[in-house]
Amino acid sequence: MGVQPFGGEGLSGTGPKAGGPLYLYRLLSTRPQDAIEKSFVRSDALSAPDTRLRDILNKPLQALKAWAASNQQSDLDALCSQYAEQSQSGITRQLAGPTGERNSYAILPREHVLCLADDENDLLIQLAAVLAVGSSAVWPETDISKPLRARLPKDVQARIKLIPDWTKDEVIFDAVLHHGDSDQLRAICQQIAQRSGAIVGVNGLSHGETSVPLERLVIERALSVNTAAAGGNASLMTIG
Repeated sequence: MGVQPFGGEGLSGTGPKAGGPLYLYRLLSTRPQDAIEKSFVRSDALSAPDTRLRDILNKPLQALKAWAASNQQSDLDALCSQYAEQSQSGITRQLAGPTGERNSYAILPREHVLCLADDENDLLIQLAAVLAVGSSAVWPETDISKPLRARLPKDVQARIKLIPDWTKDEVIFDAVLHHGDSDQLRAICQQIAQRSGAIVGVNGLSHGETSVPLERLVIERALSVNTAAAGGNASLMTIG
């Protein structure tokens, strides 16, 4: 649309109208875990992306990885490394455009992710995924989650919010990760559907599953800047 793009992330002009490149992966029943990472290899070779935000967002994940290594949790340690490599959150890429226009495509974390699981291992899998994209985890306060949070590093604890009842409307979250069976998932989806406000996606996984779709935990933001109108001539934005 030239200098007047339509958008779908909150307001017009702030994101791809019908979903960006990551949306296509929702149409697949299965795919390699590193498919999204590899899809950007060619463009990144031509123009280096800005990864400064990603480096900042990854710090809590690195703290969790170090904690896992010190507690002989090799599977969690390896999973943190895997998610860190696969996550595209915090990366901004410059796009092609006409003269006088600067276009960028950024992948940013959803702010809060509700994590629902019945055991510690699944909670840690979800936590690693949430931290890999730079989000904060919302944990229902249980006999499992409360002591687990207390054992984690301070930097990780700061990214976890314990809540007594996640079904209340005042509890804020932008996505849901659930480990469990189909009956539990169906009940959770029904409860989520009854909430007021924006639609929240629910991602169901079986017990112990680690193939968390990280792209469901981020947003895609496209930004178009009319550099030709930087001097204040607003009428230039209608040219093209």
